[in-house]
Amino acid sequence: MSSQRPAFGRKHTEDLAAFVQASPTPYHAVATVAERLEGAGFRRVAETEKWGAEPGGRYVLRGGAVVAWFVPEGARPETPFRIVGAHTDSPNLRVKPRPDMGSQGWRQVAVEIYGGPLLNSWLDRDLGLAGRLTLRDGSTRLVATDRPLLRVPQLAIHLDRGVNDGLTLDKQRHLQPVWGLGDAQDGDLIGYLAERADLDPEDVVGWDLMTHDTQPPAFLGRDEELFACPRLDNLLSVHAGAAALAAAAGGQDLTYIPVLAAFDHEENGSQSDTGAQGPLLGNVLSRSVHARGGGFEERQRALAASVCVSSDSGHAVHPNYAERHDPTHHPRANGGPILKTNVNQRYATDGTGRGVFAAACDTAGVPYQHFVSNNSMPCGTTIGPITSARHGITTVDVGVPILSMHSAREMSGADDPHLLAGALTAFLAA
Repeated sequence: MSSQRPAFGRKHTEDLAAFVQASPTPYHAVATVAERLEGAGFRRVAETEKWGAEPGGRYVLRGGAVVAWFVPEGARPETPFRIVGAHTDSPNLRVKPRPDMGSQGWRQVAVEIYGGPLLNSWLDRDLGLAGRLTLRDGSTRLVATDRPLLRVPQLAIHLDRGVNDGLTLDKQRHLQPVWGLGDAQDGDLIGYLAERADLDPEDVVGWDLMTHDTQPPAFLGRDEELFACPRLDNLLSVHAGAAALAAAAGGQDLTYIPVLAAFDHEENGSQSDTGAQGPLLGNVLSRSVHARGGGFEERQRALAASVCVSSDSGHAVHPNYAERHDPTHHPRANGGPILKTNVNQRYATDGTGRGVFAAACDTAGVPYQHFVSNNSMPCGTTIGPITSARHGITTVDVGVPILSMHSAREMSGADDPHLLAGALTAFLAA
């Protein structure tokens, strides 16, 4: 019952809602994380400058990725790391280089499919547009339209009588949103966004723009025990990781260096300079060791004793499709975070990593569940195996069980975000 739900758990999820609302794109998400870390005493360092060895919190921003870490008093060059990994991107519709198009008197925006969205979930939904604009001097400016601007209208049932027997969407023809009436004119969309950002459209030479659902997050259910929200996969984990890092940085007697690594481009394979397959995390860890006077030997010793918790959303058992899940593993909403296992290394969890995360949950008083895929269904993957293989770090894959994964709007238990943050805090503060 809601009356039995701890108030601090509700407060955490309300804060998650505010975080998601402020973060319609990966670029906004890392800016929001940076703002919160600054409030906790962290400071930004540039990759092009020399880093110092003094204790304290630091973070690096690159595009839609952020890596933040806290060096405690007395940390040695070989002090190991405890890392929470997550990703900032979500499947959506992204604007093409020549965005202005139209047909039959409708003005439209040309978009490309990013990641693996549930396409039908983007139909008949009021969409905003957000991202970054790049200027002639190489600087970037964040921009967001928080009001409904775009819509992908579905064909009426009267013109497609068989639609309820199976909806087929052509990704090129059927998903271009409308945003007005009249003839399309080159420069209209970027001119509109530049004006909102108080920029001269002639100064805008590039853009990374994407759609987002403008409907605000909401608590659902008789007792408001459910939480519906866009981009839970995976801003829920980014938010929990940032909260855990800030909490751990305020602790005493840290024996590890706590780290948050929130990457971009997980939804399309992580192959970028801001993705988990890129050099960003490895560079930060190496430079942190070197700043404290260490070399190759100390770096290898530190990594050998380090642990990463890769946190990404997982599947809650679906009441209408229970046969799609493993019959003995049915993660439930508000049952606590899930430990993900796949013997074919789609997840990196092994017995050692499982033990580390179980101990963190025990310390935090947080229940946890197990997840494996049905043998007849292909198993997804995430940044855990990439991180483990690239850096040689013991890694365990975890997450919060949700429904409607990769929809424009997903759903979790209202308590689970707080439970995950508690477990991550205990892990980082060890």
